[in-house]
Amino acid sequence: MIRSFFLSLRGQLILLLLGVLLAAQIVSLFYFVDERSLAVRAALGFEAAGRSASVARLLEEAPDELHASILRAANSPLVRFDVTETPRILGANHSDGGPVEDRIRRLLGDQFTREIRVDVHEVEGTILPLPHLSPDMAEMHVAMMRGDLSAIEMSVSIALSGGDWLNVETRFERPPLQWAWGSTVTFVVTASVLLAAGFWFLMARITGPLRRLSVASERLGRGEEMEPIEPTGPTEVRDLTAAFGIMQQRLTRFVEDRTRMLAAIGHDLRSPLTALRVRTEMVDDSETRDALTSSIEEMQGMLDATLSYARGVSASEPSERVLVGQILSDINQTLTTPASLAPGPDVAVSVRPFAFRRAVRNLIENAQRYGANARVSYGVQGDVLAIWIADHGPGIPENLLEDVFAPFHRLEQSRSLDTGGHGLGLSIARGILRAHGGDVVLSNAPEGGLIATVTLPIDTAHSANGPENAPGEFRPHPQVEH
Repeated sequence: MIRSFFLSLRGQLILLLLGVLLAAQIVSLFYFVDERSLAVRAALGFEAAGRSASVARLLEEAPDELHASILRAANSPLVRFDVTETPRILGANHSDGGPVEDRIRRLLGDQFTREIRVDVHEVEGTILPLPHLSPDMAEMHVAMMRGDLSAIEMSVSIALSGGDWLNVETRFERPPLQWAWGSTVTFVVTASVLLAAGFWFLMARITGPLRRLSVASERLGRGEEMEPIEPTGPTEVRDLTAAFGIMQQRLTRFVEDRTRMLAAIGHDLRSPLTALRVRTEMVDDSETRDALTSSIEEMQGMLDATLSYARGVSASEPSERVLVGQILSDINQTLTTPASLAPGPDVAVSVRPFAFRRAVRNLIENAQRYGANARVSYGVQGDVLAIWIADHGPGIPENLLEDVFAPFHRLEQSRSLDTGGHGLGLSIARGILRAHGGDVVLSNAPEGGLIATVTLPIDTAHSANGPENAPGEFRPHPQVEH
């Protein structure tokens, strides 16, 4: 049930909508994290620049004996200061200090004369907390950063008025990826509103008419009478529904015209055949008279069989919902030689009763005539009803299993003209069953004999009962005599 939902148009539209929303939220999250990281680095960089300028000014204005105390007071777990005779940043390694250098110069009131070197680089590979942190602070730092320690290191060397250099080292850890609860709430609210509007309105306007069109197509394929569908929904769906209505009218008109044409042909041919029969009785030679009479009777039989075939595949009879076991039992009781009917599940199908009885009766009579000891069983396979009609005859060559369904096709061995018939029984049966949305196929049983497998669509609500036999296979069943 869940799988069928996600395979439907409605389910896939919902998945697409949720996927787009989720992708948009993820992209927004990464952009937010990047902007947050840049803001944190800028704030820390400006703070380090301000402290560096303040320490440099203190060192230049204080006596030499206070320099060590100033450096100790300025040091912190994240920023370290020291004074050396040469800069820690070599001339070839530093780059344009950018905003950090500009801020230091503004705070020192020195625009161009003082040399200031700034080096900013990303720490590559796995790093540990700053080496001068205490063990407890380092452990807390790792826990706070969730073990994801990646950082930007900044080194600053400022030339002091006395000739020494103030060296500053600091590190800016990149903030870890965090999903804000506000983003989650926004995502849920947005998705709920879009799904409510899209699912109950937009998608209902699309999938509703398509579902009705699908049901109408199935009913049309079974030959059931149905009212025209009112076009609803978007323009494309309305156009599709209108095209289906036109096709339905054309198919109905085509079948009716063909049936009327065959009936007219049959009516018109009866008169000359009757006249020929009367004239035949006037022939004096008995041998010639008998030959002509036999030919006329054969023509009359072929005409009747053709009209019967046309009536069999027409859809003039209304459909009814019938119990399969009951209708098979009724058919079996009307046969001259009843078949063995095995019990089956309690399942109902929608058929045109008279036409369906005719199709199944043709198949059972065919099995009794050419194979004897016909056996009938039925079961449910998923959403399909299967009826198996087996006999103990010689079977049919594999290459002729489909040819026997052609109108007027007759085999020249056991199923020949000597056994009677015009070769329309199987054609009529297949035409009727296909008009119901089903089919009939023939197969040779491994132990001998022929199996006719009838399949008809049923509602999925009735598919949980019955044996799970594969189409074309026959499972032995108790012999039940009727």
